[in-house]
Amino acid sequence: MKHFNTIAIVGVGLIGGSVGLAVRQRGLADCVVGIGRRQSSLRIARQSGAVTTTTIDLAKGVAEAELVIVCTPVGRIVEDVRTAAAHAPPGTLITDVGSTKAEIVAALDEGLPRNCRFLGGHPLAGGEKTGPSHARADLFDGRVVVLTPTKNTRAEDFDTLEGFWNALGAVVVQMSPEEHDQALAITSHLPHAVAAALAAMVPERLFRLSGAGLLDTTRIAAGDPNLWTQIFLQNRTNLVQALERFHQNLAELHAAVQQADAPAIQRILETGKRNRDALGN
Repeated sequence: MKHFNTIAIVGVGLIGGSVGLAVRQRGLADCVVGIGRRQSSLRIARQSGAVTTTTIDLAKGVAEAELVIVCTPVGRIVEDVRTAAAHAPPGTLITDVGSTKAEIVAALDEGLPRNCRFLGGHPLAGGEKTGPSHARADLFDGRVVVLTPTKNTRAEDFDTLEGFWNALGAVVVQMSPEEHDQALAITSHLPHAVAAALAAMVPERLFRLSGAGLLDTTRIAAGDPNLWTQIFLQNRTNLVQALERFHQNLAELHAAVQQADAPAIQRILETGKRNRDALGN
């Protein structure tokens, strides 16, 4: 595993802060620079030990970086990568952690200033809680990180990032940006949409009657609406297709219940249970 002199993390929230904690715990870099927009968040990241130094000046923060990890909302990633490339040392490797990949990779794959390179990434970790106060050094242990190389990606850059995420405890999976977005529309973006829609229909008068089923099913709806709006829009084509498939399944269940078709209801429930049991905890 390569040892870095300086790693810069743009955006030190839950994911960025966890990357910093994991890097420092494992001694993968001498210096971890946290870059953000709010001094209050940067102060928490510094006090928690996620970073060694902080700045609100992105250009200054990446000035000595060998690796830049952009952990900002998907709507800002392209701009932040381009700004980092314009001020980082020549040849700096830049990656991200965005939940969408096709639009971001397409915008950055044709080349960056100063011979910097971008390789898209997405750790399938995190949760509805945000901010550096919720960061954990073990957040990536046993979790999947998707890397999305293209024909322009250097093999050594992929190897560097694969080794980096492996060192943080993750398992790396290689996918194209398009394959990633198609898959995540079903496994991540659709569940959030369903949870949000379900939570939105519960009237306040029933809040006190909400049991574990509703709480568990809608937990992820507590995620940042601004961030998820950006994700939905960037992956809207795949998400619409996933919503249409879900609508068909829901319509089948609706019809089965309406018609008191016990065998059909049980078949749907058994399929759901079988798939959920296979997913594990």
